[in-house]
Order: sequence, then C-alpha cells, then structure tokens
Amino acid sequence: MKLRVLGCSGGIGGRSQRTTALLVDHDILIDAGTGLGELSIAELAVIDHVFLTHTHLDHIAALPLLIDTVADRRNQPLTVYGTDSVLTILRNHIFNWAIWPDFSELPTPEAPFLRFETLPLGGHVQLGARRITPLPVDHTVPAVGYWLDSGQGSLVFSGDTGQCDALWRAVNRIVNLRYLLVECAFSNRERELARISRHLCPDLLASELQKLERECEIYITHLKPGQIELTMEEIANCLSNFQPRMLQNNQVFEF
Repeated sequence: MKLRVLGCSGGIGGRSQRTTALLVDHDILIDAGTGLGELSIAELAVIDHVFLTHTHLDHIAALPLLIDTVADRRNQPLTVYGTDSVLTILRNHIFNWAIWPDFSELPTPEAPFLRFETLPLGGHVQLGARRITPLPVDHTVPAVGYWLDSGQGSLVFSGDTGQCDALWRAVNRIVNLRYLLVECAFSNRERELARISRHLCPDLLASELQKLERECEIYITHLKPGQIELTMEEIANCLSNFQPRMLQNNQVFEF
C-alpha cells in the first residue's frame, strides 16, 4: 500500500495549510478535507472509496464537492464508509438538500452517484489484499481512527482523539505496525482546551505514548497553524525518546 498526504493541518492558510485528506494508492481516501484540492479532476474521478474518521468540517469539507465534480465521469457510485453515527450525521446535516443535494438519491435511488456503507467498530473492509479497520478513539463527536494493513506492513492514523486507552490496546495488537500518524492539535499552553475538546497537546501525547508497546515511526498531524513551531518544540522536549516527526503535505508512506 502507498499513502500520500494531501493535507494534514488543523486549519487553513496558504497552500501549505490543507486540512486532513490521505490518499491510499489511487482509489481510497481517508477523510476528505481541503487537502483533496491537491488532486486533478482525473485523479479525483478514480477514487472509489472514502473512509471517514468523523464529520467535523476539516475532515469532510471537500467531500460534497468531490461528488459533484466527478459524478459524470464515473460508472459506479462512490462509497463512503463510516460508523452508523457518522453516516447519520452526514445524511442529516450535509446531504440533506438544504446544505447539499442528497447524491445517494441522484440521479435515481436505484443508481445513485453516492452510497453509504456502515463500518462498525470490530468490523473491517477488505479491498483486494488491503484491509482497513476502524479503531476506537475519544472525541467530542462519534469518531474512529483507522488501521491500514497491506498484509506486509501496517499504518495507523489516529484521526482526532483525546486520551483513549482503548486505542492503544488495539494498536499494541498490530504485530506488523510500521507507522503511526497521531494528532497533537494544541500546544501545552492550551492544555485545558485540548482536554475539553478531546484533542491532544504535547504533555497529553507524551502520557498516551507511554502506553505504546510497538516500535514504529511516529508522525505528528493536525497541528494548528500559528502554533506549529511552538508545539513541535514542546514535542521535541517531552517526546525526544520517541523521535516523532511532523507530518508533511505530499509525504508518501509505503508499507
């Protein structure tokens, strides 16, 4: 499997700050934030599967536009996967005809441009040799992380989460883990905001990584624009033994 980072920022600002969107091979998306704008129309048209961690805007902003842009170039529905709660929010608040047309009914309910596929915790999707499994996290809305397994190696993406023992128990069971992409949305000076909003700051992340029992390369995602240097400096100070690096746009992971 090959994963390309299209966007990994906690906000926007210039070309360098694009929100979360990860392209797996050529046909799978993990989240659909503004980073999706990095792709050409031809690249967008061959995406068949979108796995959503949760429905906050920075993770779904480009999804409605994706469907509208490529619907006439496709001969099968785009499949959007999420937990039942995630898909219910998406139907009620985005694809509701008021915010955006319901493409699960267009052009007809029998042959729509979009289909929703419920993916519960404990389940997985097998696409050829590629297995994608939701992982438990703790956020202010229903949310999951994802475990991507090629059969030879694995990558875990935390999505948005605060402190969550269940996540680390699941990660510690992955014997072929190579990469961990984990959020750190706030600096330590906003620790209380991180706690209330169920995100991580460097001190909280340090506490969480003490639960990690697998050796892997660690990359930090979801940094807030304007606090990147401060947050990464704090991470370097309290997490030097883990040698985490900042996730970058257009970074590619093969596993």
